[in-house]
Amino acid sequence: MAGRIRESRKARLGLAACAAAAAGAAALYLYLFTPQGVPLVCIFHSITGLYCPGCGAGRACYSILHGRFLDAFCYNPLMTVLLPLIGLYIVARVVDWIITGGNHIDRKINVKFLTGVLIAVVIYGVLRNIPVFPFTLLAPGGFWQIL
Repeated sequence: MAGRIRESRKARLGLAACAAAAAGAAALYLYLFTPQGVPLVCIFHSITGLYCPGCGAGRACYSILHGRFLDAFCYNPLMTVLLPLIGLYIVARVVDWIITGGNHIDRKINVKFLTGVLIAVVIYGVLRNIPVFPFTLLAPGGFWQIL
């Protein structure tokens, strides 16, 4: 099976179409059902009481799907900024895989850029847990304090 996928562009296209359909179904589900009714439980927050860098991402994605970008930014500012970059990477990577069957995209991404993003995510995760005014804005829904 893996050999057939490696050799056949049609098989890779079919697999990518199935993955896109599953992602579309997940987006439709999130569009129709609010995560505030049945919130996604963050294990890190449940155990420690601290916000992880992803806390508020489900509500932010729900807001983006409904065109409410300010709400999304208030729930998780970093994820709202990084989401277009992540989406662009996924699309480029899948198109490259469908056409060539290989991975030519990852070699073109600078390691210093990825390291910088990782450091920014870790710093963001630390800063959003400091209970002093400018840092409380980074907590989920924190920007509503000034808006």
